Amino acid sequence: MLSGPDQIIACNNVVTWQHDGAVKINMDRSGSDTPISVPGLMMKTAKENPHLPAMKNKDPKTGNEIIWSWSDYLMEVRTVSKAFISLGLGRFESVCILGFNSPEWVISNLAAIFAGGFAAGIYPTNEPEACKFILESSNCRILVVENQKQLDKVWGYRSELPNLKKIVQYSGVPNNAGVISWKDLMTKGKELIDDQLEDRLRRISINNCCTLIYTSGTTGNPKGVMLSHDNITYSGKVLTTTQGFEHGNTRILSYLPLSHIAANLLDIHLCMHVAGTIYFADKDVLKSTMIDNLTWCRPTAFFGVPRVWEKVMEKMLEKAKMVTGIKKTISTKGKKAGLRWHTVGDNGTEFKFYQKLYFSKVKQLLGFDCCDNFASAAAPLDRQTQNYFLSLDIVIIEAFGMSETTGVTSSQTADYFRSGSVGKILPGVVSKLVKSGNEDIDDQFELFIKGRNIMMGYLDREDATKKDMTEDGWLKTGDLAKIDSDGYHYIVGREKDLIITGGGENVAPQPIHESIKQKLPVISQVLLLGDKQKYISTFLTLAVEVDPDTMKPSNKLSGAARDWCKDVAGIEAMTVDDILRGPNPQVMRKIQAGIDAANKESVSRAQVVQKWMILPTDFSIPGGEMGPTMKVKRAFIIKKYQNCIEKIYT
Repeated sequence: MLSGPDQIIACNNVVTWQHDGAVKINMDRSGSDTPISVPGLMMKTAKENPHLPAMKNKDPKTGNEIIWSWSDYLMEVRTVSKAFISLGLGRFESVCILGFNSPEWVISNLAAIFAGGFAAGIYPTNEPEACKFILESSNCRILVVENQKQLDKVWGYRSELPNLKKIVQYSGVPNNAGVISWKDLMTKGKELIDDQLEDRLRRISINNCCTLIYTSGTTGNPKGVMLSHDNITYSGKVLTTTQGFEHGNTRILSYLPLSHIAANLLDIHLCMHVAGTIYFADKDVLKSTMIDNLTWCRPTAFFGVPRVWEKVMEKMLEKAKMVTGIKKTISTKGKKAGLRWHTVGDNGTEFKFYQKLYFSKVKQLLGFDCCDNFASAAAPLDRQTQNYFLSLDIVIIEAFGMSETTGVTSSQTADYFRSGSVGKILPGVVSKLVKSGNEDIDDQFELFIKGRNIMMGYLDREDATKKDMTEDGWLKTGDLAKIDSDGYHYIVGREKDLIITGGGENVAPQPIHESIKQKLPVISQVLLLGDKQKYISTFLTLAVEVDPDTMKPSNKLSGAARDWCKDVAGIEAMTVDDILRGPNPQVMRKIQAGIDAANKESVSRAQVVQKWMILPTDFSIPGGEMGPTMKVKRAFIIKKYQNCIEKIYT
């Protein structure tokens, strides 16, 4: 097989867990989209658009903009790929990347793929042991780290990784012996001829693995999701088509971890389809500089997990308190007009008036004046957040996907928007509802997915692959879903999260979580309890400020929580201790009133929350209660607070 990189290995199996395995490409429902490899697509894009900007970054010292054309981008990927090969990277071996988003991160990722290996990102927030697990699991040959801080995580146990040949540091000058700087890596690659790289490219096949995406590990150790070239290039093509991304005029702000499939697909591969430009945000983007980064990039599409949208909303609400006079009047009336137009749609003239007078100015201040695509995924976006942005004429479409589905399965669009749904299934993908395999779960159906976006399997995990995939290629998502008569998909909840009471009733936590948070702005997190118990109860955490450097929750209440305490409970509370000391009776009564209001929306007695407990600390990544994608780790929390659960029920 020497006619790569766009050749296809003949095979009949549709799943594999072997590092050098291949799978059959399912062309049945995917139209005439000719398969292409990642290197094939990149070389095509660079050849057709050599001078268009591919990446933009800012020098952290001078603030000057640094630009890579598509021709520059391809050349540097090839240079680093040659260097990787010379350092000992073999075919079907991995390059792991540990650090914050940067041009070097993306170039390393693609260079590994060009060399016939795998790219495998590691979340920069991972602790040393979590990093070690992925380095061992992926059989890492070359590790690329951002800086000394990330290097320190692995330095102590590097001798326990016999397959690790070299470490490269892409920011700063390495202090540790044997670690190669990015500058030296580039110099090494430029000195090499192209023969070995061309040989590797000829051996690449579209239906081989090119990228490993590690799951968030909310229920145990993460698994390495094997994604083929076709998984990635096909999914990117479908997204650009359905969402209407413009060729040569697509700008993406890269700030979410590239080790996550959503950012990986959107920032790197989707831009490749439309010769777009990746703008790399600074490292403080999620702490304090989001608006600065957005006004620099002026993205045409912006993706955020729900927590990002919530943080933007919280900041805007805080600033709105300082607005007075005529500006306050315009803001209030404009928001009412915006929400009414997007939910009812019968005030067109009034909406257009505020579109020019108010909405356009807000978008410009946010850096969203050129943005046509606002999206959210990874977890449900609560209605309060969605309605707030609708009131500003920012329509956030929701999508559903997993690492195992190359990040996307279904999505709303401007034409197919239905609140509460995750849209319609994407072209080339099919879905079906199958009675849940859990015999304790009544009248609930699990969503099965099949198509060219479905993973090859889990690396070296035959057991997990066979558990989650059928022999004919259906992925068992583990999500309980409904599909309406128009084809809109609704995610009811995770099968693993579904609570089955002692009376045998099935309770989906998600709607209850959302209802309680909507009624109680003082609450940050809600975790429903009651599996195999006589009644439902819940853990609550209070909304607090977060240390921007460590990401640890503080004891100080957030602005919204302090306002709620003052306006609703009638007390001046500044900290969590101010509420829990005693505890404060006014706050307890008002929280109970919010729980009672949420309970009135319950469809059955089994869904009524009868007891609740406020935990002393909010959930966080450093605390272990949340994974790197901000998903709550239910099993971890239940184990951590088992004594509290026993107190509730005994």
